[in-house]
Amino acid sequence: MEDEMEFKWNEENGKNGSGQSRQNGSQNQGQDQAPEAYGELTLDENSKKRRIQLLSIIGEVEGHENLSGNAKATKYDHVLPQLAKLEDDDSVEGLLVLLNTSGGDVDAGLAIAEMIASLSMPTVSLVLGGSHSIGVPLAVSTDYSFIVPTGTMMIHPVRMNGLVIGASQTYEYFDMIQDRILSFISEHSRIAYDQAKRLMLNTEMLTRDLGTVLVGTQAVREGLIDEVGGIRDALGKLYEMVDRRRDNLIK
Repeated sequence: MEDEMEFKWNEENGKNGSGQSRQNGSQNQGQDQAPEAYGELTLDENSKKRRIQLLSIIGEVEGHENLSGNAKATKYDHVLPQLAKLEDDDSVEGLLVLLNTSGGDVDAGLAIAEMIASLSMPTVSLVLGGSHSIGVPLAVSTDYSFIVPTGTMMIHPVRMNGLVIGASQTYEYFDMIQDRILSFISEHSRIAYDQAKRLMLNTEMLTRDLGTVLVGTQAVREGLIDEVGGIRDALGKLYEMVDRRRDNLIK
């Protein structure tokens, strides 16, 4: 069943599911970029010389198929090795994750989120623009999270493209995919599982879909995000966490 379906949690139904997108994406296969080209660099110019790794998750989270060449994408096969390298590098003291994503592949997004959640160093996320769909687990995967006042988060049911078998087992598998997402969100934020599910299946807000859009303080009020703030607040919190960890190591 998994070979015949590609599960998407994306704000646009069927996005990048056409043969044309796959054809364009195949032309880019094997074209590696420098880390800075896809939003990864080290921040170490602060007064106390704290070494902070920056990770940007933008556009669509790409799964096993390459997206079209003109689509902004976060490639999980690039991000996962970088996160493993961070955990192995004792000189890096913290991770700042910037998010402006429309969502994307469920397995790829959850893989990145699980990696971030399991890092031993302090981690902070900042939602800029939007962190929709699979971007929600990514936003809550860090130790502390921020969202700008105009930032948005969209929670809605999982979609899939490709061949769909009309059997009860298909829908049971669908529920299992959504349960994985909801369980991760509830375990890594202050929102309860049932409340997250209610937001996902809300029928009163979106005209062409189920789900809920939360803006800035609403995401904080629901318990998804810890605090409203910008880059200054996010870095300040991360510096505070790094300094506290330094003090504990000295003791």
